[in-house]
Amino acid sequence: MAEVNAQSVNLDREKLGHYRWTVCGLLFFATTINYIDRQVLGILAPVLQKEIGWNQIEYGYIVTAFQAAYAIGLISVGRLIDKIGTKIGYGISIFVWSLAAMAHALVNTVFGFGFARFLLGLGESGNFPAAIKATAEWFPKKERALATGIFNSGANIGAVVAPLVVPWLTLTWSWREAFIFTGALGFIWVVLWIWLFEVPRKQKKLGKAELAYIESDPAELQTEKIPWLSLLKHRQTWAFVAGKFLTDPIWWFYLYWLPLFLNQRYGLNLAQLGLPLIVIYTMTSIGSVGGGWLSGVFIKRGYSINKGRKLVMLICAVLIVPIVFAAVVPEWWAVLLIGVAAAAHQGWSANLFTTASDMFPKRAVGSVVGLGGMAGAVGGMLIATAAGFILQLTGSYVILFVVCGTVYLIALLLFHLLVPRMDPAAI
Repeated sequence: MAEVNAQSVNLDREKLGHYRWTVCGLLFFATTINYIDRQVLGILAPVLQKEIGWNQIEYGYIVTAFQAAYAIGLISVGRLIDKIGTKIGYGISIFVWSLAAMAHALVNTVFGFGFARFLLGLGESGNFPAAIKATAEWFPKKERALATGIFNSGANIGAVVAPLVVPWLTLTWSWREAFIFTGALGFIWVVLWIWLFEVPRKQKKLGKAELAYIESDPAELQTEKIPWLSLLKHRQTWAFVAGKFLTDPIWWFYLYWLPLFLNQRYGLNLAQLGLPLIVIYTMTSIGSVGGGWLSGVFIKRGYSINKGRKLVMLICAVLIVPIVFAAVVPEWWAVLLIGVAAAAHQGWSANLFTTASDMFPKRAVGSVVGLGGMAGAVGGMLIATAAGFILQLTGSYVILFVVCGTVYLIALLLFHLLVPRMDPAAI
């Protein structure tokens, strides 16, 4: 195997084949659907706030219900995917969240929306652990950040598609149809997933040269399962968890409060919200792919994985700082500041995700990403509840944007203190 792997590194690119990018495409579309489904509520929040009659605090509780379920799901879903495999685990996850997304059309109360969001959170908790594990299975380390950036950009495409489609569905029919049509997309993906995905060694559509390239990293000699609790003994786990806990909530804040911010601060209605949101999330697509690409460039130029990842994370953290002024500037300046910050978040996220597969063996990646996602969801619960109270009591977004602009530098400092060299976990 070592001889084959050594030879594969020198294979001409034209002979490798590209099936691994088909898998990346599936992950991209799953993440796109994931973010369409979770963003529908945020886009419709100004409409539903009037129709259902909730206040900012109650809306915060509805968002918190999703985050709580997301955290609960991630306690076990990463471990479950490591156990039953990516194909089955991912398929079950998207089937469940698609049903939950459509269930929003059946409710009329704050409690009903909270319950539907809770079910959605349980289903969606499987997306990133499964996608990161599939990336670790299908890509050598030098391509993982790029592949992660590409599939993670599906979040941004979903966030662009949603403000294009959801207002049109709502104004043409009603908000209920918006939940039904967007929720149904997941069932189409499940059929394609079952047809096209398999682990590389079992995939008959995969050529020998590409398989050798995928397996060109040094072989992992141990294959036994890693006890979940034993992962908590490693500083690498806590570095990843801390990064997710501190920065994931900022992305959740963008998803759920940006439409309300634009509505309340600048008076934009449902028909007018689309363009600013599309601009913001188009920028994030560039950040997601660009962040993954840039760390790959640094590594190919001789930077260590540790230096390459952290340098890009530092660049992203600095680009986010100006968002502290977003609540006090004219409309399109705010859109620009938020767009740059959201793009930088996705560049940060692509590299942070990849550190899990940099520091842990493939058999532990799903569990580690699950732990980190759980921590991010808990952070999301805290910011959702806090945002509801802050906005209800002050009516101002200033405090929230100051938090958004400063937390990444703190997160990077803590990450670096925990793993100065990003050494592989001694498992």
